[in-house]
Amino acid sequence: MLWETLSVVRDLPRLHEIASVMIRYGWGDLVRMLGISGALERAGRVLHWQSANEIAQLDPPVRIRRALEELGPTFVKLGQLLATRVDVFPPNWIGEFEKLHSHVPAVSYEALHADLVAAVGGEPEAVFARFDRVPIAAASIAQVYRARLQDGTPVVVKVRRPGIEAVIRADLRILDHAARLLDSEMPDARRYDPVQIVSQFRRSLQRELDFAKEARNIDQFARHFADDPLVKIPRVFWALSNDHVIVQEEIVGVAGVSPARLVEAGLDPRLLAARGADAVLRMVLVHGFFHADPHPGNMLFLPDNRIGMIDFGMVGMLTDTRRNQIVDLLHALTRKDEQGLLQVLLDWSGDSVQDEDRLAFDVAELLQSYDDLQLKDVKIGALLNDVTAVMRDNHLVLPADLTLLFKTLITLEGLGQQLDPSFHMVDHVTPFVEDVIQQRYTPGALLARGRKSVREAFEVLADLPRDLRHLLRDARRGRVRVDLDLKRLDHFGHQLDRASNRLTMGILTASLVVGSSIIMTVQGGPQLFGLPLFGLLGFLIAFFNSLWIIFSIWRSGKH
Repeated sequence: MLWETLSVVRDLPRLHEIASVMIRYGWGDLVRMLGISGALERAGRVLHWQSANEIAQLDPPVRIRRALEELGPTFVKLGQLLATRVDVFPPNWIGEFEKLHSHVPAVSYEALHADLVAAVGGEPEAVFARFDRVPIAAASIAQVYRARLQDGTPVVVKVRRPGIEAVIRADLRILDHAARLLDSEMPDARRYDPVQIVSQFRRSLQRELDFAKEARNIDQFARHFADDPLVKIPRVFWALSNDHVIVQEEIVGVAGVSPARLVEAGLDPRLLAARGADAVLRMVLVHGFFHADPHPGNMLFLPDNRIGMIDFGMVGMLTDTRRNQIVDLLHALTRKDEQGLLQVLLDWSGDSVQDEDRLAFDVAELLQSYDDLQLKDVKIGALLNDVTAVMRDNHLVLPADLTLLFKTLITLEGLGQQLDPSFHMVDHVTPFVEDVIQQRYTPGALLARGRKSVREAFEVLADLPRDLRHLLRDARRGRVRVDLDLKRLDHFGHQLDRASNRLTMGILTASLVVGSSIIMTVQGGPQLFGLPLFGLLGFLIAFFNSLWIIFSIWRSGKH
């Protein structure tokens, strides 16, 4: 508790900044509910609760998007993550979150020079044959510079912005505290699992901050596409790369999705749309490891209608089980298979389905709305949005590892349609799905699954006597335990722990005061300012303990 209290004191300036921005954009009730306002006002930081009329008239999604932009890189990244939660937020909120971008003014070269020197092991002008000090791109976490290796190879140098880790750590502490409050105090928010969302966000940010991880991602994609001359993945120069900097091959191509510009460059937009979709679908359905942000800025179009991919900080990964579920989902959607789609949603939802009959009806109604459409006219993005709307209406939450995938497929279809208005994502999905399903029923695949099932069955049978023996022995000894997951009871337990800790500290403080008073009456021993030293130390410790207890009570809002 003492360390938690010190952390809150350390984060008070940032808390004040966050609360001020949220209040200015009309989210004062949320600030009050999270208890931030009370802590800040008691700390002497006055908050102004009046909102400007112009801001108050904006729609809530616009206000939250502008607030996140003003709060800086961590909250911009949070908004980008929330843009993937199509199962939680309706389309108007998702549209605003998608407008968030990480492009910020570049910091000066002098500000990050020391970090760059430490990362590459020397002065950039000495390590590289040429180093351009003017950045070609600047984002919230990193800046990118052009350079040339000693052998003349053109490269780009991606270096982390100075001081970004400390800012992100403070913001994550605050977000973690806010998520736990939402989980314990707002039953309606609990079903969206805000603690899990913040945990997912923390992992995502940590991966983006670790440039060595991104470099390993690049190498893995390069291995997956080593046999595909149509897809270009940059080479990483590991001798100069680490967790603070990535030095990678520069890919020069046409950026943007203007068909006219691509035609002028001698490229075929329709062919590029098809090849880009096939490359990403291969990542998802074959490799289970995919680029999770295939927007136009991360796709470059090269001569001979090849595709170049950059920026692998955000990637998604699917287990074999999850990949098979995705194949089943896409197969059910393209075939309009009601039972197949319902079964996948039930697998994802587990025990959280409150009304299975209503879910079945909503699935049937969803597919019924597509009856009059031919398969080639079905838009995968719109269909996935409709599926997530059904999940929202039935209070189901999409598994975290699938939110990035859904967002990737929707973004990919939008990119394809920008390149080619006649692009149909379903035409590219169907062959991949049917190929995977056919492979499931080849003799080799059936034999492998049969062997696995038999092995698992024998393992269960072999372990059964031992498990029964342990169960009966524990029952005889009265050690059979039933675990119940009651969040409100956990919260009550935490509150009880805090109260007992305060009581213990209060008793110890009172004992220190009494003991120090007795010591002050005893002659002899070391003295300070003519008073017994140990008595003074006891009063000093009691004083700081009292401050901690008072601050802890204030912070809890229970006066």
